[in-house]
Order: sequence, then structure tokens, then C-alpha cells
Amino acid sequence: MSILTEFLRHPLLTGAVAASSPALAHRMTDGIGLEHARTVVELGPGTGVVTDAILRRVTPGTRVVAIEVNGHLADRLGRRYRGAGVEIVHGDATDLASLVSGPVDAIVSGLPWTVMAEPVRRRILDAMTAVLAPAGVFTTFAYAHAAWTPPGRRFAGELAQRFGTTGTSRVVWRNLPPAFVHRATAPVSTSIKY
Repeated sequence: MSILTEFLRHPLLTGAVAASSPALAHRMTDGIGLEHARTVVELGPGTGVVTDAILRRVTPGTRVVAIEVNGHLADRLGRRYRGAGVEIVHGDATDLASLVSGPVDAIVSGLPWTVMAEPVRRRILDAMTAVLAPAGVFTTFAYAHAAWTPPGRRFAGELAQRFGTTGTSRVVWRNLPPAFVHRATAPVSTSIKY
């Protein structure tokens, strides 16, 4: 599967031109307790690089749900992971609460947060905090070159509004383009009006 091909076919559904590297997938899934998780959700699995990293960490019996909005990618992921313990859902992350009942122990995301419309981004973030367990964790990545742009700063602020603790990793240079990981824990309810 090629992320570049899907980006050229559906640029509004695919926010990257290259798949995440194994190094970035490792950083996204390291130290977030996947070994003890009962339910893990991946948003925007793309070609499955991060899905593979999740599967290496979870134990047998862990429910892993991957939600992909791009129908072509969802079909290919469904064939790839048939019988591998991953539920591939062709759906929209804004519908997370209806697609996966809580509590969810971890959400790992490859969504293009800084290029999506603000109301959509906020609906997804709110849906995540609604299904995450009180000790749940959320990880996602951002490209290093976009971290200090207004959309990048807005996204970081929105995370801080919805989680008690947020932080970022060092830059993963072995990714194209280089990226870092946002990590957020202790989800809180929001009463933000849009």
C-alpha cells in the first residue's frame, strides 16, 4: 500500500505523503502501557505501520480497533489483518463514541490534526476523552517543521484543555519528514462551546 498514492487520490482523506517509519511507530507505542491494555484504538492506521507496533506490544485477548476513513485503505487493512486480532472499521473518528464503547485504555493516532477543520478536530478530541478510561493515554505525532505554526500551537492547546498531563517526545529524525510524539494522559470532560 502506498500512502503517496492515496494522498494523490484522496488528499482530503489522507494527511501524509509517506507512511510513518518504524522508528516513529515505536516511539508512539513505547511506554504507554499497551502490555496491560484491554482495549486499544488506533485512529487513521493508514498502511498499518503503527498497527504492527501496537500488535507487538499487546497481549493475547486485547481488543485492538483500527478506524480508517479511507475506504481503499480500510479494505486493504481488513485483508492484511484478517485473523490477526485487529478489528478494522471503515468509519470516521468523529463517530468514535458510537464505533467503540469505552473504556478505552489507549488511543494511538495517525490523524492529520493540524490540517483538519477546527470543528472536526474538536469533535474527535471530545469523542476521545468520552471513551478513554480515567487512566487512559493518547498518543499522536506531529511533523517537527509544523510544531510552531498556528495550527500546531492550537492543537497543543486543545490537548492541554482536555488532558491533565501532556508532553512531547524528542524529534524522531528517522522519519520522513522528522516528527515528534504528543502524549496525553488523565482525560477530562470539556464543556467547550463551538
